[in-house]
Amino acid sequence: MESKITVGIADMKMAKGSGMLITYALGSCIGICLYDKQIKLGALIHIMLPVNGEAGRKNTMKYANTGIRETLHQMVAKGASKSRITAKIAGGAKMFETGGGSLGNIGQRNIESVKMTLKAEGIQLLKEDVGGSTARTLLFDVGTGLGCVRSYGKPELII
Repeated sequence: MESKITVGIADMKMAKGSGMLITYALGSCIGICLYDKQIKLGALIHIMLPVNGEAGRKNTMKYANTGIRETLHQMVAKGASKSRITAKIAGGAKMFETGGGSLGNIGQRNIESVKMTLKAEGIQLLKEDVGGSTARTLLFDVGTGLGCVRSYGKPELII
């Protein structure tokens, strides 16, 4: 039986060769699958917020910009080539109606930050299932590089 590795909120896990990385409760949060197909090294990050702009914040995986960059660094340290790494993302839903304010639609801000960071790092975004108003569960099969998105009341989506 294939091992299942759970990725918590503001967390990242990596596997090589085989294994199923899974994260739950992707509302406005985003799950980011990073993968080097040649060596079958995969990582799944569960980010909560778009940007870590303040000094002293310790959990880099909580934020899109620092979480992606740190994960890429760790993948390269394990033998990945940054030029081969690709990405798939899911999440970024608008879970609550807000009256605007300073937060606005955090899901949309997360989507924009993830895409901007991937582009800045030269990582190709292959597939996505983002936006909407429903939470998602994301499974990432490191052996095949396939992602599976599950949402209540919708068929499974392979990304």
